[in-house]
Amino acid sequence: MEVSEGAVVLDLGCGYGPIGIAAALACPTCRVYMVDVNERACELARRNAAQNGVTNVEVRCGAGFRPVEGMRFDLVLSNPPIRAGKRVLFELIEEAARHLEPGGRLVLVAQTKQGAKSLLRKLAEVFPTAREVEKGGGYRVMEGIAGHDATHGSAGP
Repeated sequence: MEVSEGAVVLDLGCGYGPIGIAAALACPTCRVYMVDVNERACELARRNAAQNGVTNVEVRCGAGFRPVEGMRFDLVLSNPPIRAGKRVLFELIEEAARHLEPGGRLVLVAQTKQGAKSLLRKLAEVFPTAREVEKGGGYRVMEGIAGHDATHGSAGP
């Protein structure tokens, strides 16, 4: 994962925290927010961040973007909840676009056999730039890049 110095990062659906903690360790000048709907996952993410000496993270519990409503991010990272279904996943992609700064990125990882190709198609519908970053071992890493105009990446008033 590429994390720019000073970026505001969101790990969406953080689980026990490996992606957000890795981002925070890779970029000590970044501020990383980690959210998950599951209270136990949030507690484990907090504990894992503390055990790894990571201080530039904040874990918030709640569904989707609700815990960070009104905030904007330079980077949103997610291993999305595939089993939640396409409707939920597509809504998260659309919502991510509204929470990204212009030029911000949404980066997703998913198993190829569990709908990664449909996620890439949705990214291409929502973002002016969408591409597959990496693939291997049955997984794909994809990104959507928000536009630099007001029609993309806007979280609203």
